[in-house]
Amino acid sequence: MSGELRVLGACPLDCPDTCSWVVTVNDGQAVKLRGNPDQPYTRGALCVKVNRYLEHTQAPDRILHPMRRVGPKGSGRFERISWDEALEEIATRLRAIVDEHGGEAIWPYLGTGTLGYLQGCEGVAGRRFWNVLGASKHWLNICSAAGSSGLFRANGTAGGMDPENFALSKLILLWGTNTLTSGHHLWKFIQDARADGAHVVAIDPIRTRTADQADEHLAIRPGTDAALALGLLNVVLAENAQDEAYLAEHTEGWTGFREEILAHPVEKVSEITGIPAADIHRLGMRLAHTRPTAIRATMGIQRHAGGGTAMRTIGAIPAVTGDWRHPGGGVAYSTSGHVHLNIDTRDDLLAKPVRTRVMTKLASQLDDVKCLWVYAANPLGSTPDANAIRRQLAREDLFTVVMEQFPTDTVDYADIVLPATMQTEHHDLHAGYGHLYLLWNEAAVEPPGECLSTTETFRRLARHMGLTEPSLYDSDLELAEQLLSSGHPSLEGVTLDRLRKEGWVRMNYPKPFTPFADGFPTRSGRMRFPRPGEAYVPSHATLAADGSPYRLTLVTPASHTFLNTTFGNNAELRRRAKDPVVLINAADAAARGLADGQRVRVHNDGGEFLADVEISDRVAPGVVASPKGRWPKLSPGGSNANAVVAERDGDMGKGPGFHDNLVEVSPCAGS
Repeated sequence: MSGELRVLGACPLDCPDTCSWVVTVNDGQAVKLRGNPDQPYTRGALCVKVNRYLEHTQAPDRILHPMRRVGPKGSGRFERISWDEALEEIATRLRAIVDEHGGEAIWPYLGTGTLGYLQGCEGVAGRRFWNVLGASKHWLNICSAAGSSGLFRANGTAGGMDPENFALSKLILLWGTNTLTSGHHLWKFIQDARADGAHVVAIDPIRTRTADQADEHLAIRPGTDAALALGLLNVVLAENAQDEAYLAEHTEGWTGFREEILAHPVEKVSEITGIPAADIHRLGMRLAHTRPTAIRATMGIQRHAGGGTAMRTIGAIPAVTGDWRHPGGGVAYSTSGHVHLNIDTRDDLLAKPVRTRVMTKLASQLDDVKCLWVYAANPLGSTPDANAIRRQLAREDLFTVVMEQFPTDTVDYADIVLPATMQTEHHDLHAGYGHLYLLWNEAAVEPPGECLSTTETFRRLARHMGLTEPSLYDSDLELAEQLLSSGHPSLEGVTLDRLRKEGWVRMNYPKPFTPFADGFPTRSGRMRFPRPGEAYVPSHATLAADGSPYRLTLVTPASHTFLNTTFGNNAELRRRAKDPVVLINAADAAARGLADGQRVRVHNDGGEFLADVEISDRVAPGVVASPKGRWPKLSPGGSNANAVVAERDGDMGKGPGFHDNLVEVSPCAGS
């Protein structure tokens, strides 16, 4: 390849914005990366993290060759081997495990390191191969499962508003979401709405950078969001501002839900949520009399014991107010429900039904696993009960293969490490969960060293094992054509040739898009309200507080510099992030004799991590916060916040409780 080329692609990371980007390639080298100025959602801008993506692909610690462990598990000591050696050893071990223990003793552990439909979790990359072996299935619940389950129970889909319609809104509730850190492209549409008079309210336990920019911030007690929704609707009913016609035409269960709302007056809700009654009443009045109202609630809101219920109850608000009738009204959680690609994981290849293992139950569900295959994931840095996971990964009888780009904590426990491509080096198909566009990622450069894509790795392994199922050898372009072949009206006219030429295509939804103006994709065609007693589930921290020696609820929000644990080893982003901090209110710090900048232990029965105190009114008394995304081995004390996050299911979808753990904060010895 010679001369300069512009190659269209897409960001693969776990963010609702799924940006379209342009890679400039000069003589076979990627030399520039920028947001695509022609894409209506990206509008030419990337985030502070992804702006360094090209630098990251060329980092000196990039894994470039297959490796075999030569030291104890956890030591991170490896020797370079050839692909043939790696595949032969893997094939031999897999055959032996299937013969002796059955295929379900294999756990393919796929994470959100890439959201690609070819190379990543959205298309369940590699599932056909695992089905042929009869491996366990993998329930990827770590991100959005609880909230998606709650909305599905209500609406028949987790899909909701087109976020671009926020430009048409008059009242915007940013509920449990830090837009300027986790999906900043929505802010442009919010600014358009504000220019037209919209009022913006941030509802969040932390006064985030987004809350700083809002017109109003309500500091809610973690895990009480459903109660606040009921309290706001109580004001709506007091004002007789419910949309009776919409309720009659498009909902079911209203009588019982109305009783639940009336059982949550503002004063009661104030006691539950910690928000002053006057503030709840004032926002309730705005909600009652402002059309259209848009609610943005993303994944942080549902990472507690009642997370699914919280999203279901918040999702009921626009059905009561009738906001679903109006462009610019409704709830935006994830647009994934509007994506109708043909995801064919070929379950017919399974000889018999197999067990499904739960991603966030890695520590407790590994006991009978003999092969753990980790890809697009770093569980030692991102999964609950990290200390128990570490103990499991140290088992000599657990054959662990990790496909990776960098030497993560999880890689240190691998038996075989396989070098993985990054986004500029392979093809992929993407759909944002925060907009209505499909995007194509064209490989811009050749992979460095001996790195292989996920799809190519499984093709080679299938061939090495002598597997004869034809679909295991489908090329990336063939897989992409299959994905686009669902026949759904939203994909009419969307072809692979068009995507490769244009880089992105909006799916066939009208502008503006009002998905539930005339009903819902439920069996009855109606939205289903929660039944009495099922509209608010208290958090674990709330229920456990009276009997626990730990008095502080820990929230682990997204970092502005890391995306989950991606970029956790990037030198410049680590410099910007500085050492880990724990935000603590002045009253809680004084009660513990803590000083600003002091190194402390944040701990509970599960473990501990170290951080520096930041005394701040950004959190209320009883709440502490420490951003996620740190690699344990690059953190003080060799641990991150997941050491104190319990392996505990939420109310729906087996959602995890990253924001629902009681801790104590104590000085480090000698500090």
